[in-house]
Amino acid sequence: MTAAKTSGIKRVAMLFAGGPAPAANAVISTAAFSFLNAGIEVVGIKHGYSKLIDYTPDKPLVEGQDYFKFQHSMLHHSRTSQGIVIGTARTNPGKSVSAPEHLTDPEKSAPIRRVYEGLCSIGADALISIGGDDTLKTANKIKMFQDTLPAGSKKLPVVHLPKTIDNDYMGIDFTFGYFTAAETLASEIRNLNYDAEAGRAYYIAETMGRSAGWLSYGAAIAGEACMVLSVEDINGTLRSEEAVTDPATGKTVTRPIMNLEKVLERIVKVMQKRDAEGRHYGVIVLAEGLAEYLPVKYLHDVTRDDHGHISIANVNLGRMVSKLLAEAYKAKTGNSRKVTGLQLGYESRCAKPQAFDVMLGSQIGVGAYLALVEKKLNGVMVSVGGQLNLHYVPFENLVDPKTLVTKVRYIETDSDFYRLARFLETYVDD
Repeated sequence: MTAAKTSGIKRVAMLFAGGPAPAANAVISTAAFSFLNAGIEVVGIKHGYSKLIDYTPDKPLVEGQDYFKFQHSMLHHSRTSQGIVIGTARTNPGKSVSAPEHLTDPEKSAPIRRVYEGLCSIGADALISIGGDDTLKTANKIKMFQDTLPAGSKKLPVVHLPKTIDNDYMGIDFTFGYFTAAETLASEIRNLNYDAEAGRAYYIAETMGRSAGWLSYGAAIAGEACMVLSVEDINGTLRSEEAVTDPATGKTVTRPIMNLEKVLERIVKVMQKRDAEGRHYGVIVLAEGLAEYLPVKYLHDVTRDDHGHISIANVNLGRMVSKLLAEAYKAKTGNSRKVTGLQLGYESRCAKPQAFDVMLGSQIGVGAYLALVEKKLNGVMVSVGGQLNLHYVPFENLVDPKTLVTKVRYIETDSDFYRLARFLETYVDD
């Protein structure tokens, strides 16, 4: 008996959403290979949910334009290739759904219903979602929406594959693409170190890492930066608060912010220590997520995306801090030091994947097949740990059942990984 008959799945749809990550094609091609070998058709949905969200019977999905059928011939040498063969997008069909009861609200759930109906229209029997925590939230909402459908309705099991170069996912130790991205940024930092030494200057390298510091810390350690700061470091003297007006309620609330004066003071101490050691240069790594902790006066004109995140690229944290740091250093020492801010990250998202990311991504792709066909699971995220052992984590363990929001996995400040960065950077006694 074939896998299609035993599992009830004859055609599986697969999509990728959010920012790119190295080894994306290892995940996609290995998953496709696994299903095709079992006699199950695989449909690649182009550019995330951007086509599905607009589906109506009068505006059907077009094969070749909105989706395509995978063939074995497409998978030759694809596991180590760069880019994303099915494309991506940040379209969010669950934008209006922030509580379980919204799933039965015809207006709020309409985009999710269109996605569901669009998948049904092309004969999909299951959905593989590949993406970050926002995409996980969407996958969970699609699964929960189907739970509200009348008895006898077609139900598409949903399996999610975790993706983020930020590595801030709950339920998995490392996400595919993280190590490749960290090495790519580390290479840039090493180049900047030589440039900085030659000109007795400093660089403020703002790296990707919206919510947690995994990428910044990894790149700083491997790139030999002299200092790294991320959101996990905004505590103690580096943390402050400010009163702001909540636009939703009009009430005054307090929000945590970084004490910019103390942050600059700490960096200047590092520079002074290096001056005393005869090292008048360096690269300081800042996680882009620190922009969320800026005082509101720096964020007035910054837009937000469909998921509520500020447009960090428009803040340009590295350039802003570099100007303030040059002023603070001169005020403290009476000397001038060239400080240049720049943003790193985009160059790492589609870099040539390293072997470990290819192996990890391949195992995650196989996990999608095993979850749907062999284990007949629904509403799970594929996870890998130990000797690439597969685990399947239920959505309800990853998403708050009331708010439908995922939790961020921060670096634990008492962990040996965190201590490694502190041990290797230029030490100053706070």
